Amino acid sequence: MARSARFMHNPKIMAFMRRDNEGARRCDGEGVYLRSPELRDYPEWADLREASRAFLTPWEPTWAADETSRGSYRYKLRRYIEDARDDKAYAMFVWREEDDALVGGVTLSHVRRGVAQTASLGYWAGASFAGKGYITAAVRAVVRHAFEDLELHRVEAACQPDNIASQRVLLKAGFEQEGRARAYLKIAGQWRDHLLFGIVNDAM
Repeated sequence: MARSARFMHNPKIMAFMRRDNEGARRCDGEGVYLRSPELRDYPEWADLREASRAFLTPWEPTWAADETSRGSYRYKLRRYIEDARDDKAYAMFVWREEDDALVGGVTLSHVRRGVAQTASLGYWAGASFAGKGYITAAVRAVVRHAFEDLELHRVEAACQPDNIASQRVLLKAGFEQEGRARAYLKIAGQWRDHLLFGIVNDAM
């Protein structure tokens, strides 16, 4: 069986990504839970992203003119589904457990199998939820998912040198700083240096 098909039917993944009351797959962290994005999430996602535009845009690729439109969201959703089906990437929204408020998102992307068994981690938080530990809890949960369910050996992450909050998230979640990459990613229209972080599954 192809690896991507095997992971889609792996009972361990189904156990970790259990079903919520409306049938969507989710996993739990400390005070948060992670769930695959659904069409029903659009209004809350769009509101949070728009309210956080000034907070997020310095750290993200340049937003499209229709970045938070319903059409753009539908396109993203199709890509999320296709990428997960093909074992290329796994996107999840982060929700606060106490009141089901959307607080941000995490993504395992660029999944590499073979001798690498590695993925890249990305994450974002809404401005009103930043610095409260929600994304750190989500990162810990998604790393556990990557190691225990997706059977990855390593997760990598990168952040800009002046993004101190992001560095704290990674260090608190157990990542180690491994180096610096010059002009690594094009962020807000400019090629920017990034600090490189990694965490290894010592059980493998």
